[in-house]
Amino acid sequence: MTGFGKVAVMFGGASAEREVSLKSGAAVLAALQSRGVDALAFDPAARPLEDLRNEGFQRVFIALHGRGGEDGTLQGALTLMRIPYTGSGVLASALAMDKWRSKLLWQAAGLPIPDYALLTETSDFTAVAARLGLPLFVKPAREGSSIGVIKVKQATDLPAAFREAARHDDLVLAEQAMSGGEFTVAVLGEGSQLRALPSIRIVPATEFYDYEAKYFRDDTRYLCPSGLSDVAETEMRDLALRGFRALGCRGWARVDFLLDAAGRPFLLEANTAPGMTNHSLVPMAARVAGLEFPDLCLRILELAHVE
Repeated sequence: MTGFGKVAVMFGGASAEREVSLKSGAAVLAALQSRGVDALAFDPAARPLEDLRNEGFQRVFIALHGRGGEDGTLQGALTLMRIPYTGSGVLASALAMDKWRSKLLWQAAGLPIPDYALLTETSDFTAVAARLGLPLFVKPAREGSSIGVIKVKQATDLPAAFREAARHDDLVLAEQAMSGGEFTVAVLGEGSQLRALPSIRIVPATEFYDYEAKYFRDDTRYLCPSGLSDVAETEMRDLALRGFRALGCRGWARVDFLLDAAGRPFLLEANTAPGMTNHSLVPMAARVAGLEFPDLCLRILELAHVE
């Protein structure tokens, strides 16, 4: 397929999610090549971005996860180079990567989110635990793949959890736990063609959906269809689209949810360069919607843009 020109599949990088990115990128590269796309691997940890222009690349498929790939910095560089790239632009990428600021924006838009608190060394940890309830989750605000996330069951463990999360980021959140289950909704397209794919319910065998459960365990269960009623499914998909649009996202993303005990959905976070590994959720939802993995990759590539 020559319509895309020479395509760089950008994966690897230097973030804490490098290992996952290598898996995502390899899958995307193979899929695009299987459809005749002139796609080549490009690891920005091994070569300068200037090579994109020097070697005549015409599009970039971003399969970089985490900082340096999903936080607006790469998007800014590609925008300056005038090379179309997949996914969201600078601002939306930066907002979605920052869990605190995305929460602030969703709150301002009147969208439901779990209760949370910012933590510092001087926080009243006992008061935070009393307000949010136990268990709760502590997490770095600007990491992905559940890196640095800790489930806290006792208030006395909260200071140590804060210190562990702060090793990954100087911005740390404590977040209310919810008992109604964890779900995710992929969003794909643009304009009138923007749509939310079927929701997936995530049922980890571990304490919660951590890094190991996401990428390496085979006993995590993914339910798609998720088992929601038609009304609840419609509500969740609509909320995913509203959260996507509020952040200014483009092309594709994955929006994660928690349900409370009454079954009400709350926006958790948005991922603007979601995983594309054999454990990943966007390809799973796309298959249920009738879109096989190579065609999903082609569709994402079609949506590449320059801001």
